[in-house]
Amino acid sequence: MSRTLHLAEQLISLPSITPEDAGCLDLLAARLAPLGFVCERLDSGPADFRVSNLWAKRPVALDGKAQAAIKTIVFAGHTDVVPTGPLAQWSSDPFVPTHKDGKLYGRGASDMKTSIAAFVVAVEEFLATTPAPLIELAFLLTSDEEGPSVDGTKVVVEQLKARGEKLDYCIVGEPTSVEKTGDMIKNGRRGTLSGKLTVRGIQGHIAYPQLARNPIHQALPALTELAATVWDQGNAFFPPTSWQISNMHGGTGATNVIPGEVVIDFNFRFSTESTAEGLQQRVHAVLDRHGLEYDLRWTLGGQPFLTTPGELVGAVQQAITAETGLTTELSTTGGTSDGRFIAQVCPQVIELGPPNASIHKIDEHIVVADIDPLKNIYRRTLENLHAQALAAYGVPA
Repeated sequence: MSRTLHLAEQLISLPSITPEDAGCLDLLAARLAPLGFVCERLDSGPADFRVSNLWAKRPVALDGKAQAAIKTIVFAGHTDVVPTGPLAQWSSDPFVPTHKDGKLYGRGASDMKTSIAAFVVAVEEFLATTPAPLIELAFLLTSDEEGPSVDGTKVVVEQLKARGEKLDYCIVGEPTSVEKTGDMIKNGRRGTLSGKLTVRGIQGHIAYPQLARNPIHQALPALTELAATVWDQGNAFFPPTSWQISNMHGGTGATNVIPGEVVIDFNFRFSTESTAEGLQQRVHAVLDRHGLEYDLRWTLGGQPFLTTPGELVGAVQQAITAETGLTTELSTTGGTSDGRFIAQVCPQVIELGPPNASIHKIDEHIVVADIDPLKNIYRRTLENLHAQALAAYGVPA
C-alpha cells in the first residue's frame, strides 16, 4: 500500500464533521514535526463550536538579505467534512475506508483528506532528496471550511497578517479536477455578496386592495430589472457577474390576506470587473428608482481573487504535464473556498486536487489510481519552485 493511500485512510477513519477535527491535526502534526516543522495550534471559537487550526512552518535560516529573499509555499486545506446524510444509503460505513472496483470510499475521500495526505507525503519525499531547500514550507489546516468559516482559515490569516508573516505561494487542495487528476486547476474564485431585502407594504383584505399595498406587486418590477441587468462583461479569467434570487417569502398563509411585507434573499457571484461597493450602490439605485419602502442587509462572503500565469501557475502546469501528460485548464468557476482568505496575505494562490464528481454525495470516493499521481504533482511542483529559487540564487540545479 502506498504511504499516501495509508495516510488518507487514517484520516478518513476519523469522523471529523464540522467543526470536529477528531484528531486529524494531531496525526498530521506528528508527521510534520520530525521533518523540522514548528507546529502551532491556533484554535478559535466558542466552546460549543470550537474550531481546530494548525499552522506548521519549516523555517530556513539564512542571514540578512538572503533570508528576506526566501520564498514560502503553503499547503492549505481542511480536515472537516460535511455530514454523511442517511447512513442506510451508503454502501459502506462512511468512516471506514472501503475499497471496491478500484475506488476508495469514505467521507472526505475526495474533499479533501486525500489531498492533505498527498501534501504530507509529497513534502516527505521532497525533503528526503532535498534536505536543505532554499524555500520555506508551511501548512495551514482547519476544521471549519465546510461550516461558517469564521474561526478557521480566516482567523489564522488574521494572526499571520498581524505577525507580519510573508507568504508567496499557496496550493489549496480542493477537488478541482473534472475527469482526470490535473485536468483543471482554479487560479481564482469569484466573490460572493448576499443581500436580504425586505420590501414593506400594507397588509389588508384581498377583496379591498385599495385599502392595502401589496409589497410583492411593488417589488416585482424592480426584481425584474435586477434580473435583466448586465453587471459586467467578465474578463479573460472570469465569467460575467451574476445576480440570482435564492428565496422569496411573503404572505400569512391565508388566501384572502394581502401581505404586509416580502423578504427576498439574493446573491451576487462577482468577477474582478466589479466591486462589492459598486454592486451595492447599483442595487440601491434600482430599488430607490422604483420607490420601494425597504430594508436591505448585506453580507460579503468573500472578495474575488485571481492568480495570473506566473511562477506558481507555471510550476504547477509543468508538474501536471510531466506527471500526467495533460495540459491543464485554468478556471475560476465554482463556489468559494478558503483561498479567498489566504489571497489577502499571499499574492499567488491556486487550487488543485482530485476529481470532484462525488464530493458531498452519498458514497463519496476517489479512484485509487489517482492518489499517487496527485502526490507526485505536488512533489514536482515543489521541485519546480525550488529550481526557480536556485536559479534566483545563481546555484546550478
